[in-house]
Amino acid sequence: MNTEKQIEFDKIKEKWKSLAVTDKAREKIDSAACCLSESELRKQMRDTTNSRKLMEALGTPPLQTVEEVKGILSSAQKGECLTPYQLEKLETALAAVKRLKDYLKRGKVYENPLAYYEENLEELQEVREEISRQIKGGQIDDYASRELTQLRRQMAACEEQMKQKAEQMIRTHRDCMADQYYTLRNGRVCLPVKKECRLKIPGSVIDKSATGNTLFMEPAAVAKQWEELELLKIQEENEVYRILYTLSAMAADSASVMEENVKRMEALDFIFSKGKLSMDLKAVEPSINTERRMRLKAASHPLMDREKNVPLQFEIGGQVQGIVITGPNTGGKTVAIKTVMLIAFMAQCGLHVTCEEADVCMNSSYLCDIGDGQNLAENLSTFSAHIKNVLDILKGINQDSFVIMDELGSGTDPTEGMGIAVAILNELKKSKALFLVTTHYTEVKEYADKTFGIVNAKMTFDKETLSPTYQMVIGEAGESCAFYIADRLGMPEEMLKAAVKAAYGEEAVNAYTFHKAKKVIEKRKGDRILKMKESSGKNLCEKFQLGDSVMIFPDKKIGIVCEKVNEKGVLRVQMPDKKIWINHKRVKLHVAASQLYPADYDFSIIFESAKDRKIRHDMKRKYTEEVIFSQE
Repeated sequence: MNTEKQIEFDKIKEKWKSLAVTDKAREKIDSAACCLSESELRKQMRDTTNSRKLMEALGTPPLQTVEEVKGILSSAQKGECLTPYQLEKLETALAAVKRLKDYLKRGKVYENPLAYYEENLEELQEVREEISRQIKGGQIDDYASRELTQLRRQMAACEEQMKQKAEQMIRTHRDCMADQYYTLRNGRVCLPVKKECRLKIPGSVIDKSATGNTLFMEPAAVAKQWEELELLKIQEENEVYRILYTLSAMAADSASVMEENVKRMEALDFIFSKGKLSMDLKAVEPSINTERRMRLKAASHPLMDREKNVPLQFEIGGQVQGIVITGPNTGGKTVAIKTVMLIAFMAQCGLHVTCEEADVCMNSSYLCDIGDGQNLAENLSTFSAHIKNVLDILKGINQDSFVIMDELGSGTDPTEGMGIAVAILNELKKSKALFLVTTHYTEVKEYADKTFGIVNAKMTFDKETLSPTYQMVIGEAGESCAFYIADRLGMPEEMLKAAVKAAYGEEAVNAYTFHKAKKVIEKRKGDRILKMKESSGKNLCEKFQLGDSVMIFPDKKIGIVCEKVNEKGVLRVQMPDKKIWINHKRVKLHVAASQLYPADYDFSIIFESAKDRKIRHDMKRKYTEEVIFSQE
């Protein structure tokens, strides 16, 4: 029995999770459940209220996801060298801590208790400023250290000298050049020298063109500069690693403090997500009590449109232990009991509720039986599923439980279902739990009317528009309005009379006023099933006769039937050059045999050769070794 799903708290959780920023807060929302400690529940409710007040005053807090930072801090603590990307992420997280700290500081003006979380956040200004100064754009900045600045200037100067010397060589040996530009090959500055001028240019061959006519040579003067540049690059790399290791050591030293910052941000994210949900739902803080009373003023289902949803007025507790709700189908009974339990459930999770005012008692358990519960896999019928649920509920119920049951005793014979409904109400009353049930049984209404601690309630119904108003009136039993609704929707008078007579007897029929004058149901034309015509094998065999001239489709060739249609619908036709088997559907009678040949005509003259006819004649009167071959 999944109560959260049945009352749609799972949908509230999805909406709530979408308002959280960190993964940890979302995990906490996923596992959120009713709080059974009064002091803890009151604290959670205060947090929700304070977070909403702070956001109404200062706007949305500057929170951000911190999952990646956890891994970075773990790497730093292991002594690993952090990359510029990781250090930038750490600096971004530290900047977020600073923004959140400043946000909470401003909240102290309003004396909001949440604002004092600021004192638990460490800004780590020195670490943040060092990372920000030395790393920019995902790499070590040129001005990260004096030595790095000098090295990179020397490298730039060296590269410039290499280019100038290469250009000078091109100008000096213009006739030896295949092109008037230098190029880079394997990281070296090379000149495109003609093959025949190889010995005129001092230097080393680094590469050659695809044809072999052009050699890419590094001049000797440039080679010396390249060696110097490589040494500078090694020194630069060493300086970069020194800076990264220094910053990684700073991150490792402050890792424990930063981890505490992350935990505070995740905790605040969870708290602020409750405030955001309250603002989205336009909810209010409910009062919490342990005195087994519940009062909701203008309550509405949090997932329904507030403009269309009619506010629900509800009260239970004191001398009223249980309420039996009756009324027509689609009258809002199920919505009403789900709304009440959902609001109570949300309140006990520390959330604000969608009411004008609410006083909600704490409950040790929330138990419900809603829906038909039919399960083909477990071979459970609607009634069996109801009873299984009810028995589970009765096993776990106590005086601090809150129970809702929809369509009590339904799914079986009405008389027996009524008896079971009354028996269930007896057990619920004995348990001293608060409960809400819906029913259509008149006897259950009468039982509630006579039993102390249980009262009737009805959901009102607009008889003019045939629509529910979703308003609950406690203290009055409702009507099913089945006959009235059927009458208004056009059920014929004779059918209604039969229904009233079966339900209440002959006298009730005479007392009933019918609004519609229809006598019968007007039938409309519907689709009909087209049955396949069964073909007779006998008729099919007689469709064509030997000697019939027929036309073969789609080629429209003319042939003569030499074997009639068999049981498979296939016949044999003599064509000008061969005999073929073909389905009768592709054959059309051209000229009947009766119009072409006498009644006793020997068709072997047409279908067999003279040689075959002689052999067949000999076979009839004597032994012969000749064989007749059929022509396919």
